Amino acid sequence: MKPNIVFDMGQVLMDFAPPKFIARLGYTGDDAQALLQEVFKGWEWVAFDRGDVTGQDVVDSACSRLPKRLHEAARELVFCWWENMIPMPGAAALVKELYDKGYDLYVLSNASQDFHKYFDRIPGSEYLPRARRFVSSDYKLLKPQHEIYELFCETFRLDPASCVFIDDSPPNVEAARRFGMCAVVHRGDMPRLRRELRELGVDVEV
Repeated sequence: MKPNIVFDMGQVLMDFAPPKFIARLGYTGDDAQALLQEVFKGWEWVAFDRGDVTGQDVVDSACSRLPKRLHEAARELVFCWWENMIPMPGAAALVKELYDKGYDLYVLSNASQDFHKYFDRIPGSEYLPRARRFVSSDYKLLKPQHEIYELFCETFRLDPASCVFIDDSPPNVEAARRFGMCAVVHRGDMPRLRRELRELGVDVEV
């Protein structure tokens, strides 16, 4: 039986790189660092992914700590960071190959409710059925919580041992393994990822 393939999103399917988003707006130096710290590294961004706060909450909180000249940039970063989305190299081809070979494909991602606006813009997303996408903010859970893996498998009636999970975060991968999934860390090296999937019994070209 073919394993079920479960994809994370950021740094697996698409390049989630806040410093790049900030640089595209033309900010450098201390201003860039302030935007990175207050928008993306505050507790609010984590709560946004958990579904506990809105994007406007993130903006309002970040702006309370930022100088006024950076307020519009904070708003654009929260609401528009995904408009110039960059796919991870080789990701779309891998997804299509697995789809063509008959694998059941799923998404398990830490993401805010904006996920539902932008996910279809990711190359290869057409092979990842909407009904098989599990986003953290819908369930008020975050990887690497044990409960998110448990609920994911319950939702789709999957045996954890039947799943191969791909994530860029070692803690998320380790948590998935503890739950009983096969899991690999994607470090941005597609040839390596393909070799590791092959070693787990996934029929991919290497």
